[in-house]
Parts: sequence; C-alpha cells; structure tokens
Amino acid sequence: MFHQVQAVLFDLDGTLIDSAPDLGAAADKIRTDRGMPALPYELYRPMAGAGARGMLQVALDMSPDHPEFEAAKEEFLTNYQKCLTQRTQAFPGVAEMLLSLRAKQFIWGIVTNKSQRFTHPLVEAMPLLAQAHTVVSGDTTPHSKPHPEPLFEAARRLGVDPQRCVYVGDDERDVVAGLAAGMGTVAATYGYLGPKAEVSAWGAHAHIDLPTQLLQLLNKD
Repeated sequence: MFHQVQAVLFDLDGTLIDSAPDLGAAADKIRTDRGMPALPYELYRPMAGAGARGMLQVALDMSPDHPEFEAAKEEFLTNYQKCLTQRTQAFPGVAEMLLSLRAKQFIWGIVTNKSQRFTHPLVEAMPLLAQAHTVVSGDTTPHSKPHPEPLFEAARRLGVDPQRCVYVGDDERDVVAGLAAGMGTVAATYGYLGPKAEVSAWGAHAHIDLPTQLLQLLNKD
C-alpha cells in the first residue's frame, strides 16, 4: 500500500500542529466572560480534535442540538481567531519529518476540516506549514471529511493519482476519508485521540506513535 508513493497529505490539528492550548483558551474565555470559573486545560485537550463541538461540550456542557449552540459556536470561533497562533506549535518531530520528505522528493500537502479563515493565518504564521504544496480547508470543497472530496481535490491540485498518495490523520474520519479516496492511510496516535478512541478499529493501513515513524513506512520496498 505504501509502494510508489508520490505525495503525503496530512490532517492539521492533532497531526502536524498542537493547537489544543489555543482552542482550550478560546473555549475557556466563554466561561470566564460569563463569570464562570476557568477549567483545567487537561479537560479540553482530549476534545481538541472535535473542534467547536468538543470545546463547547467541555466549556458549557452544550451539544449541537442546544438552541444556543450556534451562537456559542460563533463566540468560540471569534475568540479562537484572535488567539490561534499564540500557543500553537508543531508537534515534536514534525519539522524533522517534513524536511526528510522534501529531501526524499516527496511532495506534501494539508487537508483539514478547519475553515479557511483559520487555516490561512495559521499556515502564513508558521514557516514550516507554508512549505506545503497545497492546502485544502474544510470549506474549500462542498464536502468535508469524512467525505473523500477534499482529498481528491488535494490530489488534483498536486497532479498525483490518489492511489499514489498517503493520508495521515489523528481521527477516525481521516481514515474513513482516506480509504474512500483509495489512499494509503496512517493513523497518528500521538494526536488528540480522546479517551474512547479505538485506533485498531479504524481500519488504517498503519499507525505511527511519532511523526518520524512515517518515514520508515515510506521507505518500504
């Protein structure tokens, strides 16, 4: 499955970057603005991969069917937009991995469910991410993951057959999208798995516990 790979595509949050501190801060501000006590960051981190839905579940115990969810979601997103680069950084080993991919002449890109209003400022603020050959956001195409269309769009932009691509992500929807696109799939277990994640049940072709382990997969004959 990892033979003749030409391009590697990555999810963003929880795979390339650790954005949980900024996401948690944006959510907790909703509480403190209401005079509620701040919550420990450790409560937010496992839910970072679930985006606004996960953050609001922790901050306000609010699910998407709550009548005030959309208003709270926009408040959270506004808070996040103001702080999204303050604490976010690449996971240890990511820089080394991306430099090695370039040295080995693999092309790489980003496919995230994060909307462009957040993805573009983040990529521009982090020189490491700015080297991506393409960036597909959650609102770039009419569909977001787990639909495969964002991955197909990335492959088209790169001029690479999807079957010559590998997709790396830390969430089950990443694996579902990658499999539907006919790509090799790698589950990143160092990301935001959450307490109930069963990575072995996702159906990924492989998993990595460190970013640099990806290079070992791609070097297989």
